[in-house]
Amino acid sequence: MTPAKRRDKRVGYIRVSSLDQNTERHLLEGQELDKVFTDRASGKDTKRPQLQACLEYIREGDELVVHSMDRLARNLDDLRRMVLDLTGKGVHVRFVKENLTFTGEDSPMSNLLLSLLGAVSEFERSMIRERQREGIALAKKNGVYKGRKPSLTAEQVKEIRRRAKAGEQKTGLAAEYGVSRQTLYSSLV
Repeated sequence: MTPAKRRDKRVGYIRVSSLDQNTERHLLEGQELDKVFTDRASGKDTKRPQLQACLEYIREGDELVVHSMDRLARNLDDLRRMVLDLTGKGVHVRFVKENLTFTGEDSPMSNLLLSLLGAVSEFERSMIRERQREGIALAKKNGVYKGRKPSLTAEQVKEIRRRAKAGEQKTGLAAEYGVSRQTLYSSLV
């Protein structure tokens, strides 16, 4: 008996920039999807857990459906590389907002639009970061901006140092205090 052939899937990918941002605007309403992956992370790079899971899941013959190009990547190089890699594997990539589908047999005009709209997304991200830096600088000048709150209180740092010196595992301490290992190591210096 031969194993059943996996039927082609329509896979959705949704990304919002922050934990408190609503996914409603980026939903793929009206799309019949077999599986959806959702990240709550910046699009500055491709190091997003659900994006990686999506890329591992998707197979030849599948279609990846994304609300818009900037939801897949805010970096032109990343966007082009992902679309080329996916279409090279026989995956179709569809961007709903731009009404563009990439198949690997794309016209020069489609490739131009991918590059142009991807460059606009990258430019938009750099403008957001510039405005953010300007706002922080102004807030600091006015004495309003104090920076991010420390993850650990002075008492917690003192306790962590004592326990680490006594030989307790640092990874266990980081998990107990709900901080990353890097934050814990930084508190030990």
